[in-house]
Amino acid sequence: MLFNYSLDFKNIDFRQHPELYRVGKGEQGVLLVEPYKSEILPYWRFKTPDIARESSEKIYDMFLDYLEQDDFIGADMARKFIQMGYTRSRRYANHKSGRKYKQKSETSGDKKEILPYEVDQVKAESAVIFKTKWIQAKTNKKYQELLAKHKQMFESN
Repeated sequence: MLFNYSLDFKNIDFRQHPELYRVGKGEQGVLLVEPYKSEILPYWRFKTPDIARESSEKIYDMFLDYLEQDDFIGADMARKFIQMGYTRSRRYANHKSGRKYKQKSETSGDKKEILPYEVDQVKAESAVIFKTKWIQAKTNKKYQELLAKHKQMFESN
């Protein structure tokens, strides 16, 4: 179920058209799928462990609310935001600028050079907080059932 980037995301309400939603890999579409992006994004923060804890708990509560409503897309989007909280805080934990690769220069050509690690323990702690919630979300039994049901919808077509 590859994520379909060719859709008109500005004009699609995925709550009204769940048949158009594709899970994709990882965090694909996390900043595109409405109305979920607008519902979840205001709570997505990871600057400090306290902020990450509050954010991850709020988004996880939203995840559970979506599941309670059998709204797989909402739950999957909440899971993606939690996952993105982990990956982004991990990146900032490893690279103060948030950039993993050095800017391209004339001497480097197309070769991507990874910047040196500058470990930030505060961001690393934020990453652990989000990772814990991400594992809870992706292993949630009802989420797994709705995911299988959603995938099955596309396999039968």
